[in-house]
Amino acid sequence: MQTEPVWFALTVKPRHEKVANQNLLLRGLEAFLPSHQVRRTWSDRIQTVELPLFPGYVFSRFTYEDRMRALNTPGVRSIVTFAGVGAPIEACEIRALQAIVSSGLPISPWPYLRAGEKVRIERGSLEGLCGTLVREKSSWRIVVSVELLQRSVAVEVDRELVVPLHGDSTRPACLRQSN
Repeated sequence: MQTEPVWFALTVKPRHEKVANQNLLLRGLEAFLPSHQVRRTWSDRIQTVELPLFPGYVFSRFTYEDRMRALNTPGVRSIVTFAGVGAPIEACEIRALQAIVSSGLPISPWPYLRAGEKVRIERGSLEGLCGTLVREKSSWRIVVSVELLQRSVAVEVDRELVVPLHGDSTRPACLRQSN
């Protein structure tokens, strides 16, 4: 039985991510709702709105004993499971998402990728962050994935800041030792 708190993805009611996140915090649980800014155009105005990076999900860190407190939180539907057992998310994946969100750099949801060069950022506000390097038009992006949800987030970076990772490709990039 798990005694240390670990991160889980929680499914939430449609368009209830912010409410569920706030309710988890009010219940004394650690919660994280990564979001990004999007410009929306209506017939009479253009406005910037904040949207979840992973619609339908909120992340929360808790112990096995606290799972019912999380599940009984208004807005929360379930814990993401694998074979009927709550599937924890690697803490390094959450730390990478938190670093990206707090960096102030432009971010956006990204299609989940299985293939591509694994890289590590060498300098700057995201130093040490590992992910997959992709190219979009004339810019480079680092894609960080949450394996369990098969969802990803991209952040634009200068190509000169990244170096390739080598080693065990079966483990998440953040868990591998760099050379």
